[in-house]
Formats: sequence, structure tokens, C-alpha cells
Amino acid sequence: MKLSIVIGMAYFVYHRLTNNQRLDIDIFWETIQNNRVFHVNNILVLLLLSALNWILEGLKWKALTASLKRISFKDAMEQSLGALTASLLTPNRIGEYGAKVVYYSKNHRKKVLFLNLWSNMLQMSVTIILGAIGLYFFLSHFEVAIDYYRILRSVAILIAIVVAGLFGLRHRRLQIKGFSFQKIKEFVQKMTLRLHIQAWALSLLRYATFSFQFFFLLQMFGITLTYFEAMMLITSMYLIASLVPTVFIFDVVIRGGAAVWLFGFMQINELTILCITSLMWLLNFVLPSVFGSYYVLNFNAWKTDNE
Repeated sequence: MKLSIVIGMAYFVYHRLTNNQRLDIDIFWETIQNNRVFHVNNILVLLLLSALNWILEGLKWKALTASLKRISFKDAMEQSLGALTASLLTPNRIGEYGAKVVYYSKNHRKKVLFLNLWSNMLQMSVTIILGAIGLYFFLSHFEVAIDYYRILRSVAILIAIVVAGLFGLRHRRLQIKGFSFQKIKEFVQKMTLRLHIQAWALSLLRYATFSFQFFFLLQMFGITLTYFEAMMLITSMYLIASLVPTVFIFDVVIRGGAAVWLFGFMQINELTILCITSLMWLLNFVLPSVFGSYYVLNFNAWKTDNE
């Protein structure tokens, strides 16, 4: 099973690179070579930013799991990268939840599921907050045809569903697999405010890291945007891409499409943006998943159960 996960991941990455209808693989390599992406200094900076991205994720996971069990930074990285590899083929990386719980004994697994959910919610909150700010400035700078009536109607329906759900939770004890809403609430309250702030700060730093990496790639490809202009578009792109459910292996397509549309308002070449989004995908997901493959292949379920 471990071998099939790694082989499946490798096949889908290969298939995604060689069967991209919007970006031919030969044109992609030629474009990045012409822009000196493979220059030693550029490679070092890009790899450093990718490493920092996942180091911050490992630190966040280490901090969150301390409420259950103290693990080393090495273990946190192993769990994060191993889960990335196992979840690469699943919709919205949902396989990450199942992958991380296998590193813990059965009596901790429900709490690990919630901790992983909480970690992703913190990261999503950063994306939504900064994305909303970026989208506000974007809409202030450009005339965009938007059906506000449809948006307001959708928001109203969403608010009604949330309100109805919260009302139901207050008057009924919701329980899923023995994990009730009350237990979740108590578990959150047991986590210190300092821990919440620390995890959110690490999420913010991680967002700053990969968004700056995108900005750095723009500069490498000769796109002369100010940092404010670039971040206005980058934060809007991540917001739009994050709100669209998709199989994760096609995440680069969604972000590429959103990026092409947004950067098109700045008259930036579509090929350049598609190359940058593909490089971001390779650097921050495909490359780390290669390291994660080592952890998947060396995973020992018997050892986990004994611990």
C-alpha cells in the first residue's frame, strides 16, 4: 500500500506535467531556461523559501500536537511531509487527515483529526483575511463586471445555513463517531491562548513566505510590479483558488486560471503566469512530496501502535 501511494503520486505528477492543455512541457522548460531560473543564486533562494515554508508548517504541527504528546521537530516534519505525499491525489488534500492519524495511537486519533482541521482552519483564516483585503484593493483599482445580486444571494443562503446549524447545535447534542460538539468545544478551550496565537502567527509567516516566493518569481521573469501591486493580485489569487473545491493534483490549473485572469488586468503575458504557477506547485508540493515519499515508505504502523 505504501509503495502504491508513492507510485501513484509519481504517475499523477508526471501525467500533470506532460498533459497540460494550457502549458506545453517543452515551452515551459524553454521559458524558464530563457529567464535564468536555473541560475545557482535563483535556485538557492527558491529552495530556501520552499524549505522555510514547510519548516514553518512543521513548527506549527509540533506546537499544536504538544497538547496531546510532545514530539520532536523531526517527527513533526516526517508527519507533515508524509501526509502531503499521501494526500496529493485526494480532493482538497482531505487524505491528509487520514495520513496523520496513523502516526498516533488509537486513543489520540480523534483529537489528531481535530488538530489537523484546526491547523488548516488557521491557515485558511489568513488566506481569507489577506485575500479579502487584496481583493478589495483589486476591485478598487480595476473595473470588473461582477453580478453583485448573485453574490449577495449566495452569501445570504450561506449565512442562513450557518445560523440554522448553530441554532441546531445549541439545542441538540451533535455527536459523530463519539466526538461530540461539546467535546470539541472543551478541547479548544483547553488549548491556551498563547498556543492559538503561536499557531496563527506561524500560519501568517508561512503565507508571507510562499507569497514572497511568488513575487520573487515575478521579478525573475522580468515583471516590474511594485510589491503592493503584486501582493494585491497574489492574495486575491490565493483567496479565489482556496474557495474552489478541486482535486488537489489539479490545484495548479485552478490557481493558474485565477492568476491568468487577475494578472491579465496588468497586461502580463499568460505564458509567464502559467510558468510561475507551475513552478510554485513544483517547488512547494511536488518537491516536498518527494521527501515525503521516503517517510511513507519507511512508515512503521507496528511501532506507532506500540508507542
